[in-house]
Parts: sequence; structure tokens; C-alpha cells
Amino acid sequence: MNSCMSGFGGMDQGELSEGLARLKGEHPALRAQMEGLYRLTQKMDQEINVEANFKELIIKVKEFKGALDPHSEREEGVLFPMMGVYIGTTSGPIAVMEYEHDQAKSNIGAFLQKAEVGESTTEEMKKIAELVQNAYFILTDHFNKEENVLFPMAERMLSDEEKTELLRKIQEI
Repeated sequence: MNSCMSGFGGMDQGELSEGLARLKGEHPALRAQMEGLYRLTQKMDQEINVEANFKELIIKVKEFKGALDPHSEREEGVLFPMMGVYIGTTSGPIAVMEYEHDQAKSNIGAFLQKAEVGESTTEEMKKIAELVQNAYFILTDHFNKEENVLFPMAERMLSDEEKTELLRKIQEI
């Protein structure tokens, strides 16, 4: 099924195979965690218990990273290479998805690195928390692209055998 599948053109929303449905099904819990992180950063922006919210943000970001990392690995290690056979990985949708993963991880990693340094002023804490906001915006947009474009594209592109292999491999991660 190597038809003309390029860019992020709209795709029909259809029934997703089990593996793709599982990947999509991981998004709501991740989104809920992201919303919680974003709310904490907003409280900090509003000068509400900045130090306490910053400490909670560190804990919650670590929890989020623990949930996000295996999800990302299932996409980067399994789905993206499978789709890459058909549409390549150096440009186009897969390259964009990987870039967004890298950007989100970079923001989260930088936040944790800077947050762990120790004593910071209120203004420094708020500035560091902006890294979490950046990751939030990147991932919100990213999940929408996956759900509305990438997953439906994969559903149409991958053979039944590949979909079975996708499910088997993501279950191992």
C-alpha cells in the first residue's frame, strides 16, 4: 500500500488497529498529567505559592517523564521506523514527529537539570518553569497531529501483518 501519502494532509478518521489504538489510548492520561503541570506553572505565574508549586512541579515532571518515555519509545522505536519504510524518516511527517519528541524531551530535561541545582529566586523558578510550559505546548500540538494525521495515515499504510507486528513490539516496551 505504498500510495501517495505525503505531508500532513487530512485523513479520514477511521477505526484504528489494536496497536495504533493503544498508542492513541495512552494520550488521555499523558494529557491529564500535562494539564496538571501546566496548571502548576500558571499558579507560579500568578505568584501563588511559587516555591511550594515549584517543588510539586519537580515531582510531577519526574512522574510525567516516567510515563512519557516508554510511550515515546514505542513510537520512535517501532511505529516511526515502520512508517519510514513507506514515507522516509529524514523529512516529512516522521522527521517532524521525531523533532517534536526531541524538543519536548529537551525542555523537560533542561527543566529537571536546572530545577535540581537547588536554591533559586522566585523569578528564577518561574523562568525555569517556562520550560515545562514549552513542552506542554509542543506535546499538545504533537498529540493532535498524531491522532488526526499520523495514526490514520499508519492505519491506511501498514499491512495487516505489520499492524500485528506493531502491536507485538509495542507490548514488549
